[in-house]
Amino acid sequence: MDKIVITGGRKLKGEVEISGAKNAALPIMAAALLADGESIIENVPDLRDIHTMIRLLRSLGAKAVFEKGTVKVKPGNSLQPLAPYKLVSTMRASVCVMGPLLARIGHAEVSLPGGCVIGPRPIDLHLKGLEALGAKNEIQHGYVTSRVAKRLSGAEIYLGGAFGSSVLATANVMMAATMAKGRTVLENAACEPEIVDLARFLQKMGAKIEGIGSPCIEITGVTKLHGARHAIIPDRIETGTYMFAAAMTAGDVLIKKADPSHQNVVIDKLRQAGVRIDKGKSTLRVRGTAKLKPVNVTTLPYPAFPTDLQAQMMALMAAAPGISVITEKIYPDRFMHVSELNRMGANIFLEGPTAIIHGVKKLSGAPVMASDLRASAALVIAGLVAEGTTEVHRVYHLDRGYERLETKFSSLGASIHREKE
Repeated sequence: MDKIVITGGRKLKGEVEISGAKNAALPIMAAALLADGESIIENVPDLRDIHTMIRLLRSLGAKAVFEKGTVKVKPGNSLQPLAPYKLVSTMRASVCVMGPLLARIGHAEVSLPGGCVIGPRPIDLHLKGLEALGAKNEIQHGYVTSRVAKRLSGAEIYLGGAFGSSVLATANVMMAATMAKGRTVLENAACEPEIVDLARFLQKMGAKIEGIGSPCIEITGVTKLHGARHAIIPDRIETGTYMFAAAMTAGDVLIKKADPSHQNVVIDKLRQAGVRIDKGKSTLRVRGTAKLKPVNVTTLPYPAFPTDLQAQMMALMAAAPGISVITEKIYPDRFMHVSELNRMGANIFLEGPTAIIHGVKKLSGAPVMASDLRASAALVIAGLVAEGTTEVHRVYHLDRGYERLETKFSSLGASIHREKE
């Protein structure tokens, strides 16, 4: 097991390129199971989760290879229904194979998913949507078994949950509906850029989808889909993480190969904090300040502030004099990073789904433990400004979602490296 060691106090300066979005690539790789032929997916990040999905697709009987940022998937005609616990338990997005399997072979046996420990994340909306399309679902021994007698049938489906729409449920049901008989209407569908990217890929495969990017998606089912070539969108969460890192270190960083249109709320909050941001067509220049201002944030579904940047925002506010309030509306238990930031000298209190942050003059390096993917990133950027040395343990979380993180930060002037435990 590795750890990341950071010596704080250096301003980040230079240029960094953003990788493809993991959260777009994984459902798109699953969607390739719908095609009769081969799909070629470009701009795919080299991450642990991507390789897990490759292994999962192979276990289902598809041919799948990853080489230099490109994934090729060829399902063939002998797909198997079983998505085993060993693979699905490590990555929640694995559940996205359920919809394509039902559409292609009418049968899916998928282990209940795992992933980061950020609070309860049931798959009831997935099952509700697939049942509306005609699937019969049964949960036994930690597996969901879904079957359809002949062919899925279109339906009107409301995808609302306790905390709004579900990105993965929208993806799963949309994929299944592309080959369902008749018309499907998804109400309260997720509007995230990753869903838009998946829908564009499905269109290239021959799917008939309208209302992309809106809460109401209409799908007219077809009997056959073909392989397609597609390039994954830039990772908006990785982009935001480097924006916060530049702001926190009072640095000057040009972020390239980004999509600024996905960052509007992040840009607004950073500007409120006193950070200067200049937008280009595919670039963002972030110039921090030594005099950060406190900002209040509430996480909500896109286009509001993303839950996947909540921890990074908290790290920034921990170093901003004054009082900030962050309310987590998506995963109310997603605060395991609070105790670790407090170990570094932060002053953060929790009241239910709300964190109250009293900004401090300086953070102190300390050994800390990463609890999940985004919390890991928050601890790293906190370490960039902390006095002394910070050791972030359990960095296998980072390897699930950030491509060459320490290399990219090193190129910006950070003192950061990886060591064996």
